[in-house]
Amino acid sequence: MTDRTVPADPQAAMMRLGCCYYPEHWPEAMWPQDAARMVAAGLSRVRIGEFAWSRIEPEPGRFDWGWLDRAIAVLGQAGLGVILGTPTATPPKWLVDRMPGMIALDEQGRPRRFGSRRHYCFSHAGYRAEAVRITRAVAERYGRHPAVIAWQTDNEYGCHDSVVSFSEAARAAFRRWLAARYGTVDALNRAWGNVFWSMEYRSFDEVELPNLTVTEANPAHWLAFRRFSSDQVVAFNRAQVEVLRSLSPGRDVMHNFMGFFTQFDHHDVAADIDVAGWDSYPLGFLDSFRFSAADRLAYARQGHPDIAAFHHDLYRGCHPDGRWWVIEQQPGPVNWSAHNPAPLPGMVRLWTLEAMAHGAELVSYFRWRQFPQAQEQNHAGLLRPDSSDAPGLGEARQAAADIAQIGPTGAPPRTVALVFAYDADWITTIQPQGRGFSALWAAFDCYTALRRLGLDVDIIPPGRSLDGYALCVLPCLPHIPDALAQQLARFTGQVVIGPRSGSRTAEFAIPEGLAPGVLRDVLPMRVTHVESLPPGLAHRGDGWAMTRWIDHAEGAMTPELVAEDGTVAVWRHGKYRYLATWPELALAAVLMRRAAIDAGLAVHDLPEGLRLHRAGSRTFAFNYANRPVEVPQSVEGNPVIGQRNLGPAEVCVFEASSI
Repeated sequence: MTDRTVPADPQAAMMRLGCCYYPEHWPEAMWPQDAARMVAAGLSRVRIGEFAWSRIEPEPGRFDWGWLDRAIAVLGQAGLGVILGTPTATPPKWLVDRMPGMIALDEQGRPRRFGSRRHYCFSHAGYRAEAVRITRAVAERYGRHPAVIAWQTDNEYGCHDSVVSFSEAARAAFRRWLAARYGTVDALNRAWGNVFWSMEYRSFDEVELPNLTVTEANPAHWLAFRRFSSDQVVAFNRAQVEVLRSLSPGRDVMHNFMGFFTQFDHHDVAADIDVAGWDSYPLGFLDSFRFSAADRLAYARQGHPDIAAFHHDLYRGCHPDGRWWVIEQQPGPVNWSAHNPAPLPGMVRLWTLEAMAHGAELVSYFRWRQFPQAQEQNHAGLLRPDSSDAPGLGEARQAAADIAQIGPTGAPPRTVALVFAYDADWITTIQPQGRGFSALWAAFDCYTALRRLGLDVDIIPPGRSLDGYALCVLPCLPHIPDALAQQLARFTGQVVIGPRSGSRTAEFAIPEGLAPGVLRDVLPMRVTHVESLPPGLAHRGDGWAMTRWIDHAEGAMTPELVAEDGTVAVWRHGKYRYLATWPELALAAVLMRRAAIDAGLAVHDLPEGLRLHRAGSRTFAFNYANRPVEVPQSVEGNPVIGQRNLGPAEVCVFEASSI
């Protein structure tokens, strides 16, 4: 992590507000007024520069620093701390023309051409060198500038499905990666089971990429390629971080991750940076991902009540020190979803305070002013294109006042640990066995069931300490590292383990002795066969149903929840429970309530749309419903902001009574 050589920020414990700004989009005469308006609105941070390569270096080797010098000076003189982006997400046309091999190829072998963004292959050595070169040039000029307080590497690694590339550069790099991982091609053949269908190789140079095969490629081949592709992102990011560390000491280095995105291992990238950032678009995500039609209507202007919180807790857990920012917060309609409604009045403020409750150090709105041209001209900002106030600006001002009134928040309590691994989602999407099966969404559904009980959840990777937690939930982890199995055996709290967990080895094979593999010490059972269920086929219990997936098991465990036809949904052995089906919400609610009560945790009966989160001595309540709700009397404390009866998009903050 960063070795700080600049004075510590005296307000570091107080969450700050900021915005994303593009001075290159606007006449220079507007910059001082914009900066003054930002400060007047309560903003103190501004992110710039992440797409500006063509303005910084308009021709090869010819840099135009003047405009950026003046922009940083104007922003800094107004009292704004600048977060400066490395511009590597948008390499300029002259570079693409000089280095055409840097373009990524999609799974069908088609080039991903210049004309938008993210048009590069992570594996191309020439482009990686150019990325380091431009990063070094920017850092040499601004690395010690007093207004530059942090850096963002690139922008949204993997956006537009740009992690994997099927280029010649990727193939050559993949072969080298395989040689380093397996040592010999015979070891690779054994690990992948290549005796099947005569897929054996004589050398690493014979291994192709797993696309364009007649039917599905070997799932072990795909898993290796996914791991390789993730490692390429990690190495690309690390190369920039090393430059920034050396030339800009004492400044935080951050990257902005995305929502519901698993194409690379974010834990590995987060290990190299000081802050895990993410880009929060609750309405866009609601419309773009696998939410029900009923949820899309009920929460059309609010976002599903667990979208933002899930990612807050995920990225807080991604970073080893728990540091995280929202670097792009939706302030109005977006342009990229199938439908783009405006937020319900009050939601921009609610999203901001919810990030505060979950421990964010910064919420930065995207963007300051809506740009009237190009691909994102319909994407709202805090200002309209004519510089008049958009609705989000007033809510940002109100949030700034609320933050000042609330003051610094404490740490959330350790109650529930939800364990998530990126390779779990790779395995379940490579070989879903049932359409739409994904470890990510199993994690989200378990998270929703826990949050509807009013519980606080930390989302952590395998291997992170479980000390202090009362309940540990593994929604779906096909590959269980030995260290995690040992942790679970020692853990003194309650444990819930979800379907398919322990069903695969690290090389995508069914484990010896069948699933749950290395978990057999805590789950004395074996999964004899599995089945995936089509829509409409379900095994029904008392107010719940088994849908989508069933692990049929036998062994010494005791059935705890059983469908009417005798199919076991939940098995139990002491403090360990095994969920043998998809965590459908009604079933997951029953299961998580039982586990939480057995763990000694207080659960709440929350009305639909209400969510809670504790931070230090305070409890935050957020109303995502489009109607008033009452915070239950089981939530104790005196309101310091808001009231117990919450209208739509309203927030109440309770202070625990001192004794």
